[in-house]
Amino acid sequence: MKNALFVGFVSWSALTGSGVASAQDGVVVTAERRAQSLQEVPLSISAIEQDELKLIDADHVSEILARVPGVALHRGSGAEHLTAIRSPVLTSGAGAGSFLFLENGVPIRSAGFANINGLFGAHYEIADRVEVVRGPSGAVYGANAIHGVINVLTPLPTEDTSIFAEAFGDTEDRYKFKGTVSGSNGAHGWFIGGSVVTEAGYRDDAGIDQQKLTLRHVFDDGGVTIDTIFSFDNLEQETAGFIFGEDTLNDRALRRTNNFPFAYRDAKAARLQSTISIDTGENTRIQFTPYARWNQMEFPQHFLPSNALEENGHWSMGAQSAIYHDAGALSLIAGTDIEYTDGYLSEFQSAPRIFSYTPGQHYDYDVSAVNLSGFVQASYELTPRTIATAAVRVDGTFYDYDNKIDSGIEGRFLRLDDRSDEFVTASPKFTLMHHIDDQTSIYASYSRGTRPPQTTDLYRLQINQTGDQARPEKIDAFEVGARAQIGSIVDLSLSGFFMDKRNFFFRDADGFNVANGKTRHLGFEGNIMIALHPTLSLQSAVTYAAHTYRFDRITGQATETINFGDDVDTAPRVIANTRLKWTPTERATLEAEWLSMGSYFTDAANDHVYDGHDVLNLRAELGVTSRLAVFATIRNLTDTLYAERADFAFGNDRYFPGEERTFGFGIRYRQ
Repeated sequence: MKNALFVGFVSWSALTGSGVASAQDGVVVTAERRAQSLQEVPLSISAIEQDELKLIDADHVSEILARVPGVALHRGSGAEHLTAIRSPVLTSGAGAGSFLFLENGVPIRSAGFANINGLFGAHYEIADRVEVVRGPSGAVYGANAIHGVINVLTPLPTEDTSIFAEAFGDTEDRYKFKGTVSGSNGAHGWFIGGSVVTEAGYRDDAGIDQQKLTLRHVFDDGGVTIDTIFSFDNLEQETAGFIFGEDTLNDRALRRTNNFPFAYRDAKAARLQSTISIDTGENTRIQFTPYARWNQMEFPQHFLPSNALEENGHWSMGAQSAIYHDAGALSLIAGTDIEYTDGYLSEFQSAPRIFSYTPGQHYDYDVSAVNLSGFVQASYELTPRTIATAAVRVDGTFYDYDNKIDSGIEGRFLRLDDRSDEFVTASPKFTLMHHIDDQTSIYASYSRGTRPPQTTDLYRLQINQTGDQARPEKIDAFEVGARAQIGSIVDLSLSGFFMDKRNFFFRDADGFNVANGKTRHLGFEGNIMIALHPTLSLQSAVTYAAHTYRFDRITGQATETINFGDDVDTAPRVIANTRLKWTPTERATLEAEWLSMGSYFTDAANDHVYDGHDVLNLRAELGVTSRLAVFATIRNLTDTLYAERADFAFGNDRYFPGEERTFGFGIRYRQ
């Protein structure tokens, strides 16, 4: 196959010893939806490469993202998670809408119909790389990108036929199987990847079965490239809820119990996209990506007294387009995005009346949505070493809500009459980047991120709430950063950020909507890799950040009153991930990983605290032959009793317990 497919279309660079793209040589595709040298990108972006993904062999996507500064995923039950990127760990509509989850550059779910567990459907198990943009990225991506973007990228077809297979099992009765086949014939390249996981579950009645499939075909005749990707995901899990009380967390038998044996989550999703790239001249390229997606999910709301059954889903059709023109000192990008979505939500309680939770149909509605966006970005070389960039994006979101049952109040549930809503937002961005020399660069930027309300924030209401409360969230962000290589020994990336967010929408401890919340986010992030020896490297991702409320909110529950300047709950100030990696031979790798989670408040009033934790993981891989390798993992080597997530609500300390010491063994075959 022509080199344009493997080098020009998406250029993957050599890796450093740590497996993380270096400031000097790394290539990323998420910043501008095209291959771009990391050294030229004036924002905080990290890439976890394929070799490191294989070494991690993640049981959960949180294990991958723990290596990125400024990022924390709180692992829930099974495949579930809650996310933080330069933010507290966010829940509900804020947790769903504040982060943009992509697969191969296309959102996994439609804006307004997002899912707080949105990454469980991404095929990270066989990914070529995972890229993370920290901070607002609205100028290119628009809605849902106000705190950051996570992009999971599928491997490209190989020039020669290749086969990869892996099997793994551990002491928690977790078994994983995955494999890929890839090759090319003339102008056509193809890739097939699949993965299966089945596990009994660390806790009672908390097993999981999940299957994923990815198909990719690339056609490249030199001037036109057509890259088509299909993916499918099926998740069936038994779900464990919170355990209650610190004594339970620290009891080796009780922490494995599950008070919600009836809970489950079933979800299916399919996505199809095709990127058509045309070189229209020496300096101009047109890129067009039509796509379609479908998903459905059902689960009982075990976290509420009603245990109501929720069913939701949506299908979408859309297209991304962009024109790239590079002419001397000037580089221009302009494009439009359009999407139509048809979604639904149903909630039904079969149990008798419990407090104000009434039996019967709580909600049953459809929402259709149209998203229209346009953006333009211009970069200009002020000097051979200094580049200024300005960008702006305008998003229009239009919802049409159709209530399929009687409107009004039933118990605690408020059902609105049919209505339409529209939101128009603008996201500007300005950056200045200066290359001090070939190995050192500094940058400064201002950007604004915006997002429309989630449909559930608008239409899934309860008493004492109204449908016009939620407004588009806005965040203004200032950032400075530096990247440097000191000889061949040190690779360094530093950034500092200041962000103010308003119209933060959430529910307070009394169950009322807060539509005008304000928060501030101030922090420092560092990622450093030191080559201690040609066979030994040390890498650390460190974050210090303060996430605080910038308003007062008195609640009926005095213990949950919010005071200006208090820390936002579930917002640790210190997070660190440090790895020592030894590669004594080309076929042997050993890694020790230290995860450190600082303490954080578990309630809005800052009265209850989780003390944080430290966890040590070990990984090793040995190539038995040029094609066959064995690998082993010891997770939580010190057998620490810790919480993946801590929370305080309804007068109780609540936890999702982390797994105890776990031994795993696997075998890999590559041809």
